[in-house]
Amino acid sequence: MFLANLAILVLAGFVGFAVISKVPNTLHTPLMSGTNAIHGIVLLGGVVVLGSGVDSALSRALAVVAIVFGTINVVGGFLVTDRMLGMFKQRRSDAGKETER
Repeated sequence: MFLANLAILVLAGFVGFAVISKVPNTLHTPLMSGTNAIHGIVLLGGVVVLGSGVDSALSRALAVVAIVFGTINVVGGFLVTDRMLGMFKQRRSDAGKETER
């Protein structure tokens, strides 16, 4: 059972890498928004597992790890998305130059 789950995890990693590497640059921001939504679900699942009173120490540890990594990914994703969207905004000094021409 463990070996089958490990094989699925490795294959999912390869498929995920193959899919993400073929995404054009113009779609990175919508893709990042989608992954933020997915990691929001991961955060919610981790909180639900911790709140359900699971007896297994392994389940609690995995839930905490999921919450930590999910939080890092959501916050980082929002920061990167905000920075990318900021590149498309005009600066105040540039806006005045447009009207002078």
